[in-house]
Amino acid sequence: MFADRLRRVQEAMEQANIEVLLLSVGPDLPWLMGYEAMPLERLTMLVVPRDTTASLFIPAFEVPRVVERPDVFSVEGWGETDDAIANVVAAVGSAATIAIGDHTWSRFTLALQEALPGRTWHRGGAIVGPLRAKKDPEEIAALQRAADGVDRIAAELQSGQIPLIGRTEAEVSAELGARILEEGHAKVNFAIVAAGENAASPHHHAGDRVIRAGEVVLCDFGGTTAEPEGMPGYCSDITRCVFTGEPSAEFLESYEILQTAQANATAAAVVGVSLESIDQVARSGLASGNLDQWFVHRLGHGIGVEAHEDPYLVEGNTELLEAGNAFSIEPGFYIPQKWGARLEDIVVSTEEGPRSLNNADRGLAVVEA
Repeated sequence: MFADRLRRVQEAMEQANIEVLLLSVGPDLPWLMGYEAMPLERLTMLVVPRDTTASLFIPAFEVPRVVERPDVFSVEGWGETDDAIANVVAAVGSAATIAIGDHTWSRFTLALQEALPGRTWHRGGAIVGPLRAKKDPEEIAALQRAADGVDRIAAELQSGQIPLIGRTEAEVSAELGARILEEGHAKVNFAIVAAGENAASPHHHAGDRVIRAGEVVLCDFGGTTAEPEGMPGYCSDITRCVFTGEPSAEFLESYEILQTAQANATAAAVVGVSLESIDQVARSGLASGNLDQWFVHRLGHGIGVEAHEDPYLVEGNTELLEAGNAFSIEPGFYIPQKWGARLEDIVVSTEEGPRSLNNADRGLAVVEA
C-alpha cells in the first residue's frame, strides 16, 4: 500500500517537474508512510526524491515509534546537538525544484529556504493533495467503519438515549466525545452541541448554556479511527438535529426544505460534474424557502486522514468530481438570535453514483420534553 503511494507521488512529481518533496508534520506523513510526527520544535522531515526511496530525518528518541518500511523509506535519527537542517539540505543535494508540505512549520521552511538559495519552491499540497483526495478501497472501508460508529451515536441521540433537557451543552458534548471513543475512534476531533439560538453559529463552542424544552439542538461530531500500529486513522463527521418537544410549523417547514436540499445535492454528486455545481444545487433548494441567504458556508469538504481536506464543494471550484472522492454534503441555515439547522453526511463518489457512508435517520428527531 505505502510503496504504491510513494510510486504515485513520484509520478506526480515527474509530471510537475519537482525533483524533491519535503514533508513534515501533518497528515501527509501518515498517509504516505504510516507515521504521524509529533508537532515538536525538533525537525521531522521526509525527503522524497523523484526516483529513489525516501529518507526520514527524525529526532533519534522518536525512532522507536516508527514502523520501518525499507521499500518506502530509510530512517535517519539525529541527536540533540546535530544540525537537522543541514542533514536535510545534504539529502536535497543539487535539486533545483523543491515542493514542501503545506503543514511544515514556517521556522523550518524559512531555514531551509535560507540554506538552499536559488531553488524554486512549490506547495507540496499540489502534489500530494490530489492523490489523497482519491480514496482507494481500503481507505473507503476505513471511512465506512468511522461513519458506522458515529451513525450509532446519532441513532442514540435521536432515540432519546442521550438526555438533553436540563443538561448543559458542554455536558452533552462530553458524552458525545466519550461515545466516539467507545465506538473505536482513537481521538475526538470535535463535538459541537448548539441549543436554540446558539444553533445559528455553525461552529458554536459548547458551553454552560442549559438545554431547554421546545428548542432545536444541533449536534455535529466526529473523530479519527484507531488503526493498527503504523497505519493512519480516518475521520468521521456527521450532523443531526433534535428538537426537544413539538417543533413549530415554521421550523418543520424549514427543516423539510433543508432535508430535500441535502438529498438533491447528494444525488447531484456524480462523477464528472464540477464541484461548485453540487454546491449550487443545495443553494437552489434552500432558495425555495428563502433560506439560501442564511446558508453561510460551503456545501462540503473532503475527508480522509484529515477532517477537512481536498476536495472542497464551493462556488468557484470548477474542478470535476472524480471516482474515489470522499466529502461531506452539509447544507444548513443559521438565523441570528433565532435558530439554525444543518444536515451532514459523508459521501463517496463512485462510477455507479454517489454512496452515502452515513445512514442515520435524516429526519428531524423529536424527543420528549
